[in-house]
Amino acid sequence: MSELFDAVDALVASRAALPSPAERKRLRTAHGLTIEEVAAALKVRRATVSGWEAGKTEPRPPERDAYARLLNQLAELYPAPAPAPVVTPATGQPGSAAEPTPTSAPATPQPLPAPVADTPPPVDETPARPAGRQPTPRKTTPAEPSKPPAPDDTRYENGPLAVVDAQGGKVLAYCAGGLILDVPATSLPSLVEWTLSEARLGQPKLAGPGRPADPLLVLTETALERFGLPTALTDEEKRAGRIPDSHRAVKQLTRADWKLTQRGLGPWARIYRPAQGSERRCVQLCIPSWYALDTRHWGHAAQLPPAELARVLGVYAFRVMTPRGSTAVTGLELMTALHPPTRASEPDAAGRRHPEHNPGSLGTQPVDPAPCEAPDGHPVLAHLPRFHVRGPDEKLFEEAYDWARPMTDAECALRHLVGIDVNMAFAAGANGLSVGLGAPTHVTNPEFDPKLPGSWLVDLSHVDLSRVRLGKEWVSLDGSLLPSPFTPKGDHPQGPAWYATPTVAYAVELGYQVQPVEAWLRHDHGRYLDNWYKRLRDAYLATMADLGVRTDLSPAEFLTAMDSYKDRDPDLGLVVSAIKATVKGGLGKLRERPRGEGWRPGQAWRALSRPTWRPDIRAAVISRTRINLHRKIVRHAAHTGQYPVAILSDCVVYASHGPSPLDFLPYRDDKPLPGGFKLGVNPGLVKHEGTQTVLWGEEVRERFDAPNLNLARYIKDGTVTDTDTDTGE
Repeated sequence: MSELFDAVDALVASRAALPSPAERKRLRTAHGLTIEEVAAALKVRRATVSGWEAGKTEPRPPERDAYARLLNQLAELYPAPAPAPVVTPATGQPGSAAEPTPTSAPATPQPLPAPVADTPPPVDETPARPAGRQPTPRKTTPAEPSKPPAPDDTRYENGPLAVVDAQGGKVLAYCAGGLILDVPATSLPSLVEWTLSEARLGQPKLAGPGRPADPLLVLTETALERFGLPTALTDEEKRAGRIPDSHRAVKQLTRADWKLTQRGLGPWARIYRPAQGSERRCVQLCIPSWYALDTRHWGHAAQLPPAELARVLGVYAFRVMTPRGSTAVTGLELMTALHPPTRASEPDAAGRRHPEHNPGSLGTQPVDPAPCEAPDGHPVLAHLPRFHVRGPDEKLFEEAYDWARPMTDAECALRHLVGIDVNMAFAAGANGLSVGLGAPTHVTNPEFDPKLPGSWLVDLSHVDLSRVRLGKEWVSLDGSLLPSPFTPKGDHPQGPAWYATPTVAYAVELGYQVQPVEAWLRHDHGRYLDNWYKRLRDAYLATMADLGVRTDLSPAEFLTAMDSYKDRDPDLGLVVSAIKATVKGGLGKLRERPRGEGWRPGQAWRALSRPTWRPDIRAAVISRTRINLHRKIVRHAAHTGQYPVAILSDCVVYASHGPSPLDFLPYRDDKPLPGGFKLGVNPGLVKHEGTQTVLWGEEVRERFDAPNLNLARYIKDGTVTDTDTDTGE
């Protein structure tokens, strides 16, 4: 009977009225409690308690019962001078879905995804609203820009972004934390004014000397119609990437003294006024129907309803950063946001501070690459004859693997081809990597230094993969079944060639002497990408955990959890894809090529004016990623006698007697081979990419008469079309 009474008490407590958000904060501070202390007592996160005090979220059982008891005891100790208003519990009664107006300065809300069916719900989940009811939009109050921000900065209390949608006679802004705001604006200029003066959107800076992120508005098709913008671009506008400056909306902005950046009013537009002191006046627009959200990276995000789109972009913004454009642009901007090029100097004699170089950053000025690092057509190569083709001794060619070989008779006797894929491989390759920060220095006949970033001209043709050193021991392998670690195609080098530092260091690790002929070295270097890696790693792991794939799973549990993990929450699956694209795209931007603009070989193109145009950094990351993969392949071969059949970038295919990675990976008591492949969700570990039969592989190669067709390209679903294949050589 006591259990029944306890259940009834808990049921009543779960619907009991709580004090208003302001009263909750008053009671806590009156007793001298910090948010951290309350969060620790209730076993929730700090952001959860902050959300309760801000009125953004409401506690749910069992935390609600304990929180109510705490507040009741504090109310007895510190009675309010006047009755405090209460928040109506979410029982489905009229008005229960209304958002309370915060009366205190809340911390930045953390929008977390809805709980997965087969995993415990996050403790700081936004409460579910009654089915069939929409939250009541909240009116905003003008901010006070002249007033210094409170310790909990209210400038960004509504999150980093909002999806603006027109419904009937109203314009609503769906914020990342589930809040909906009334938008009184009737034109594009007034929408920008409202965003900067009342919406309280934006994101705090990610690093000390950095700057806060500008608020982002995502305009739906109905919002575009309301503000006089086309819902789709014409073919000419698509090619230009913008609507013409003669458009009525652009003229409205000009008359209101708003400016646009050089890319104009396009899918990702910036509308600004020149900064006054340190105060920025800038709003960014994202227009999905103008193809702002690339389907290759964002999937079906552009077709989501406003609230769901705000959730997807909000999770990405809080965990990565507010999108600045494509995922590639955002990946590059994240590097700069975490390592700003300048910082404030110490006060001079007059007490003034000035911008100065921020140590560990790439600075404010671009640097020319070494000739071997420059892509074809770069100005530093303007002296070369037209149509000159540079060979390995003239050009640094560090790229990902694209290698395959015919299967042996023993492998053909097995039943399955199993592909394993390295999680966030290029992010893992950037972790802990020392890269150059400044311009290169040319050196002849240098002694190789594995700690010095640069490009080395060295002959590695003497490295024999049939006998290599693993640790302190020499082991014998079948080198004919292994790709060379020094070339993307896996071919054995034939003479001197340019390599990045990680590639040459691996030759030394395998037990062979190297003597570079010359080098371009960067003596000013550092681990520039470490924070970038950590930010993206944490974003990836947090989102995968929300999808039920955690870091503490056993190998078998991990494979089960990865089975159709995106189907548990397709919206969060979009975030995972966007995070991965941010890694690859950001690194690709380090070597961005000309994009039309009337460019001719030998001329500079726009990307070269960026300090972040650094092909040497990209080459070093790719080199290290390829070497990391080869090291695991060698250890696996030495321990098991198994060799890969095909490799494409970060996917490796093995012949196996069974269809699962556990059928050929040497696990013992859930412990993997040290230094080999390990199943798991962390960057650098591997997951199951796909399984096909050996008969399928042989039939595909025979059909296309391509004995070296790279089966890793098709291992995921087995689909091969004529347009996918060349000769296979």
